[in-house]
Amino acid sequence: MNNPKNKRKTPNLDSSIRLGVNVDHVGTLRNARGGSHPDPFLAAHVAAEAGADIITVHLREDRRHILDDDVSRLIHESNLSINMEMAATEEMASIAITNPPSAICLVPEQRQELTTEGGLDVVGQLPYLTKFIGSLSEAGIKVTTFVDPDEQQVEASLNAGANAVELHVGTYCESYDRGHASQNEFKRVVSASRYATNNGLECHAGHGLNYGSAAIIAKIGQITELNIGHFLIGEAVFTGLGDVVTKMRRVIDLARTS
Repeated sequence: MNNPKNKRKTPNLDSSIRLGVNVDHVGTLRNARGGSHPDPFLAAHVAAEAGADIITVHLREDRRHILDDDVSRLIHESNLSINMEMAATEEMASIAITNPPSAICLVPEQRQELTTEGGLDVVGQLPYLTKFIGSLSEAGIKVTTFVDPDEQQVEASLNAGANAVELHVGTYCESYDRGHASQNEFKRVVSASRYATNNGLECHAGHGLNYGSAAIIAKIGQITELNIGHFLIGEAVFTGLGDVVTKMRRVIDLARTS
């Protein structure tokens, strides 16, 4: 692996880990019937009161769950830290610059997919993404790229000007859920996280995490943030969003310090 062109100072790492809660599927439930209930804005505040550090929302091209008004309200009518997931399109850039969130995470997006199916190919889109990330950075917005746990994608993200990478841990989580957690996939996550922090990028992780897999990923000291959505909203159907976020907060904090 070549040394990245834009290697930076290694981030300071400590024992804490941030919890990002994705409230997209509160919007999915609302949109299934129309109207305003349940409200992602209210869900965001419940999650924050229960221990979430960040609220994540994905504004998709087809607006299947989060709507433009949800983003605007969260940014302008709350004091929450908002992480906006979006595709690297001019439409989304315009929305983000007009309504600047705390951070942006660039994700791949295909209209027919049920959920994000893999990491962003930063290597294959490096010239375009360098320019795209540059325009967001000029607006004062912190940019993360959602990538597979691959050192080449991490290096490309650094060279494109990203501030952080979020590692797609879905493949590991799927193996964990099947009862045969892939040690090879876990090693890929560890290696990519070390490569990121050694070269000055903050490292996050997300996709497919539940209580068990989140506890394992939280033990990786280089990972400073977990973003979790579908599992938490699903569990909230049975026990309530506040209780679920509180439990996840407890699980990852305990894992981090044990």
